[in-house]
Amino acid sequence: MVETLIDGVGGIPIMAVTTESFGEWKAAQPGTVGAWLAATGFTGEAGKTALVPGPDGHLSMVVQGVATDDALWALAGLPDSLPEGDYRLGFDGEPLFGAGAATRLALGWALGSYVFSRYKAPKRKFANLVWPESADRAAVAGLAGGLSLARDLINTPAEDMGPAELASAATKLAERHGARITLIVGDDLLAQNYPTIHAVGRGSARAPRLIDLVWGDETAPKLTLVGKGVCFDSGGLDIKSATGMKMMKKDMGGSATVLGLAHAIMAAGLKVRLRVLVPAVENAISGNAFRPMDIFKTRKGLTVEIGNTDAEGRLVLCDALAEAVTEEPALLIDMATLTGAARVALGPELPVLFSNDEAVAAELLEAGTAEADPLWRLPLWKSYRKYLDSKIADINNASDSGFAGAITAALYLQEFVGSKVPWVHIDTFAWNQSTRPGRPEGGEGLALRALFHLIQKRFG
Repeated sequence: MVETLIDGVGGIPIMAVTTESFGEWKAAQPGTVGAWLAATGFTGEAGKTALVPGPDGHLSMVVQGVATDDALWALAGLPDSLPEGDYRLGFDGEPLFGAGAATRLALGWALGSYVFSRYKAPKRKFANLVWPESADRAAVAGLAGGLSLARDLINTPAEDMGPAELASAATKLAERHGARITLIVGDDLLAQNYPTIHAVGRGSARAPRLIDLVWGDETAPKLTLVGKGVCFDSGGLDIKSATGMKMMKKDMGGSATVLGLAHAIMAAGLKVRLRVLVPAVENAISGNAFRPMDIFKTRKGLTVEIGNTDAEGRLVLCDALAEAVTEEPALLIDMATLTGAARVALGPELPVLFSNDEAVAAELLEAGTAEADPLWRLPLWKSYRKYLDSKIADINNASDSGFAGAITAALYLQEFVGSKVPWVHIDTFAWNQSTRPGRPEGGEGLALRALFHLIQKRFG
């Protein structure tokens, strides 16, 4: 995506105005500019664009209406809407947007230049932006690269993004950054005590696996990321409807987001010992698929009764989380497309945040606001733990109550984390339902930038 940010000194200027500043700005322009803007009805409204011709009839200026609290997305719709060519900022971003505006404007431009082109060639080339002079190029490249990776992985259909292909993408990422990676595949999961990862994935012809990536100085604070890698979810024997199954290529969106976040962390050289755990499986239907009311002994030793085979994400995560806490990391984060209940509660744009640490939760919410990457916190409401009780096992993987689905899922995961390790659980949609500036319809690394900001602040 950063390919549309170029070196140079020329380019057609882009001017930014607000509805409040537009009148004064227009009065300072040549009369022909003001007349053109008046004729086209441009008033500086945020999100509106005016293309101003010069005396020779060629484009001489772009005037963009912006909101002063929206630097990241202010220009993000332009790469795909402006005529092909080179452009530059014709204004100093800081008076409008504050410190760091150039970096945020450049990042928004990069994110607006994303296209998933694996199966279909783009219809046109994007417009280029000359790098703003004070932009932090490394920061833009790291975050844009991480989000591009996450988007590409989520957008790829399950036929080409099964457990092996997800492991291959993680291996390439490890090689790029000099990390080491270990893969535990198929029946080796049983031999090494990851029984619920194996149980969920065993029904597929594509073997389940645990991806384990480690990077950084062993003496640095430990940061562990866990991502749900269900590459396709049929619902298992508790089969989903056709409508419910249609979008399930994105059920590995949690793993895609943590891999994108890992890229940003490693590219920035943050002072952490990073570990990424991704249980990669396909929840398929076969004679070997796990069944409702089966009972499995998890890696932690707790027994779990299967109340619903479509509540498989928490089963693969619980073994990975049980392993993650053995190292007592300074911070543990898991991300998962875990529940429809989270979407019913907050819709597609707001990931749900749970945490057992008040300070971490507050910092992450603050980071989400600062980075225009918001989250919303829900409680780990202890009283609802009873909904997961089983008469013949330590816990059930699903509640029959129909209430508080996102909360009960988080409470299930908390059983495998405990209280000693600061932990964040994010229930994400990992998808843009419709296109907005910088956020095309399709896979999305929701909360990636907020998490990076938090980690950078804590460990940078």
